[in-house]
Amino acid sequence: MDNTPRSSGLRIAVAGGTGTVGRHVVEVAQRRGHQAVVLARSTGVDLVAGTGVDEALEGVQVVVDVTSQVSQKAEESRAFFGAVTRNLLDAESRAGIGHHVALSIVGIDEAPHGYYAGKVLQEELLARSTVPWTVLRATQFHEFAGQIHGAVGIGPFVVVPRMVSEPVAAAEVAERLVDLAEGAPAGRVRDLGGPRRERMADMVRAWARTTGRPSRVLEVPLPGALGRAMRDGTLVTGQGADHGTATFAEWLETVR
Repeated sequence: MDNTPRSSGLRIAVAGGTGTVGRHVVEVAQRRGHQAVVLARSTGVDLVAGTGVDEALEGVQVVVDVTSQVSQKAEESRAFFGAVTRNLLDAESRAGIGHHVALSIVGIDEAPHGYYAGKVLQEELLARSTVPWTVLRATQFHEFAGQIHGAVGIGPFVVVPRMVSEPVAAAEVAERLVDLAEGAPAGRVRDLGGPRRERMADMVRAWARTTGRPSRVLEVPLPGALGRAMRDGTLVTGQGADHGTATFAEWLETVR
């Protein structure tokens, strides 16, 4: 089996290909003339258990991992990303696949708590792997405002953490991931953020108005190291990062 990456006509496996970013990765890959293989439970692949992975990777040249899970608990996040990453890398090694592209999050090494603990482990496993890899760290997506709306409520209030964000369009992240999949393994590449910084509370209010869910948003500073990281700019890009072009307000126009 020839697993040598080519600039066009690749067979790309997309782990988490039905999710927020994954569906865009599949669309971009197909539009560019590649064949996208979705690795998800809906396609018979259980990445946590490792079942169906070997069969799905037959003939694949590149794997793009954009998997995610909902728990904010560090132990559960580490269990999920640890299992998924190990199972993918083991199967890739058996198949002779020469490039693993992973989506990570800006600032995780400075805030390795909660959900981010699993992403830290993911990067550590890649760094120790014999499979050549590329990691792209991105900031939160525009869709995060809708995901966080209503997650926690107190009486009539929607509770939102005090957070400085730099939202980026999931579609632009997908474009960059396919760019990387078409190239050679590059290790950790430049971070990707959005075009401007926003307050998460303002984003949630705007999303609620736009989608017909007017809400009383209560902005609350979260305790601990993760809460500080949300407030102090740890989770936004620094010098040398790349930036998308679509603003949160422009994205909102597409969800009316």
